[in-house]
Amino acid sequence: MSVALVVPMLNEAAALPRLLRCLSALDPAPTEIVFVDGGSADGSAAIVDAAGHRVITARRGRAAQSNAGVAATTMPAVCILHVDTWLPDDGIAVVERTLTGRTVLGGFTAILSGPEKVRWVTSFHNWIKTWYAPLLFRPHLFLRGGRLLFGDHAMFFRRSAFEAVGGFDERMMVMEEADLCVRIVGQGRTRLVNRIVLTSDRRVARWGEWRANWVYLKVGVLWGLNIRPKQLGAHYPDVR
Repeated sequence: MSVALVVPMLNEAAALPRLLRCLSALDPAPTEIVFVDGGSADGSAAIVDAAGHRVITARRGRAAQSNAGVAATTMPAVCILHVDTWLPDDGIAVVERTLTGRTVLGGFTAILSGPEKVRWVTSFHNWIKTWYAPLLFRPHLFLRGGRLLFGDHAMFFRRSAFEAVGGFDERMMVMEEADLCVRIVGQGRTRLVNRIVLTSDRRVARWGEWRANWVYLKVGVLWGLNIRPKQLGAHYPDVR
């Protein structure tokens, strides 16, 4: 199964060099790579273009940018990769192996790390909320195999299942991945893969570990209570 890689970005000039090195090491390589710029003012698009990758523009917002990236590709499998998350060298092969049988949506196990430390507490919370969040807030879907995945998991899916549920909800400023997980349950199985991706701890480093986990928990609870998308986004400040 051929895989397209979609990378939404906004003012990521500082983080792009490491991601580009990661992409060059992928074996096998994705069949398509598309970066989707949401209006960067720091030269991000020029950096990607100089590296030889395709760049398109879209309305700012991770959901809108991801939808535009999926629409710009043609492969039957798509992986949404954030600029601050790095796949293992065989990451594309993992995607291909996972999207077999009934599995239509998957993600990697994320480990948050930075220059000084690994954020084990946050990484554990990131892992366990895959199960506790749907169990608490959508138990009927949990019993049908529903699990919640997030951006740090390098989410990947079958195009057919993604399109069948209308893609990401572009009203969502945050939790758009969780919303997709809920809507895609009827299409097939969701799986958290026992393979690691590294993701930047920049948000945790800015806020502190306990505050960061409080924000993650609060946003998750508010989403579970069906708070309006714009109100939800106000509780999750942007960090670059």
